[in-house]
Amino acid sequence: MRNKLVFLFFLSLSAFIQAQNHIRFADSIRKANNIPEISYAVLTANKVLEIKALGFHSVALKDSATLKDRFHIGSNTKAMTAFIAAKYVEKGKLKWNTKFFDLFPDLKKTSKPQYYNITLQDLLSHRARVQAFQGENDTIIPEFKGNAQEKRNKFGAFVLTLKPVELNLEMKYVYSNAGYTLAAMMLENITGKSWEQLVNKVYNDDLKMKVKLSWPENQLANDTWGHSFEDNKLVPVPSNTDYHLDFTEPAGDINLSLGDYIKFIQLNIQGLQGENNYLKARTYEMIHKGIEDYAFGWFNSYENNQDFSTHAGTAGTYYSLVSIDRKNNIGYIIFTNSFNEATVNGVRFLMRKLKKDYTN
Repeated sequence: MRNKLVFLFFLSLSAFIQAQNHIRFADSIRKANNIPEISYAVLTANKVLEIKALGFHSVALKDSATLKDRFHIGSNTKAMTAFIAAKYVEKGKLKWNTKFFDLFPDLKKTSKPQYYNITLQDLLSHRARVQAFQGENDTIIPEFKGNAQEKRNKFGAFVLTLKPVELNLEMKYVYSNAGYTLAAMMLENITGKSWEQLVNKVYNDDLKMKVKLSWPENQLANDTWGHSFEDNKLVPVPSNTDYHLDFTEPAGDINLSLGDYIKFIQLNIQGLQGENNYLKARTYEMIHKGIEDYAFGWFNSYENNQDFSTHAGTAGTYYSLVSIDRKNNIGYIIFTNSFNEATVNGVRFLMRKLKKDYTN
């Protein structure tokens, strides 16, 4: 018994020392790359191995980081939208191979024929060949009127009038924010609820998280400021800045705390380990591994004889990176409140360090 206690003591001490080393390493990365705040976590299906918030809410205010801070997760929203879709597939409201135009036959007459057979699965895995709408060289979008859902519907109809992107042997899919708008339209059609209402139902009502939309509130609350990069310096961006995502909110417009995002990633790890929870285990297999290269909101990444579900997200002022080691069942999350080349490089360096230390 005494030997077992000694072993557990040294095991705990070793884990503590490693966590302290990671804190120092992460903070050095933060300072070297002029990142205002880094929050990160390492976790398993049921346990948080490390979690820390470092730095400040803003380069201007110097409010200290806390684990309650909220971050805009950009394109990591895609996995959360696909998760909602998976729930309604399980409920039998639609199928992965449900065709878009089976739900929207009236749009067929104005749409390109090449889109006639696109499915929910095609849209969530970027196989529908719709234009990307990622902010660079985008087609000019008309001014649409109405509420958020009505504008998205009009935008979706507009997207389908545009010429499809051509694929080749090297390019198996076209990463498209607009595809997630079309997928959200399908969900709205079969549920009678807007995407915003579905986010609230699934994540806040059902899973008891505190997910919000758009930027974290920093005008009425003490919270993170996103930072853009202008004239070679980081500039704090207030939450009331009028910045829209070209009607592609389902692809990238959720904010939440690190703690709540941990809950979401743990559900995914549990499912990948064969456990049924909010979704069935076989559904998680489909979400993560059902399609080569990019499944439903997740890239399939293979590194050093290991396989990962991974994704990054930004809308220009925050940057998030998440990776799930599917062999060792460990999740890694890094949130920052800035976005530029230095931020991306620093976050990737920290991610490599964490993975190396937990798998060697």
